[in-house]
Amino acid sequence: MTSKELLYVEDALGHEQFMKSCCCETSKQLQDVQLASYIGELEQKHTEIFNKFLNLL
Repeated sequence: MTSKELLYVEDALGHEQFMKSCCCETSKQLQDVQLASYIGELEQKHTEIFNKFLNLL
């Protein structure tokens, strides 16, 4: 993996980590159960994407 590709993966990991934390905090604050559930699903999706990028390293 080139250094440029490594920088891209590291950047993507940071973005996915940020999205996971945003989803987690948002779902805790929502009162609408369906919306909170959907945001929880998004958090899981970002966790999966994070793990896929991590496996590239």
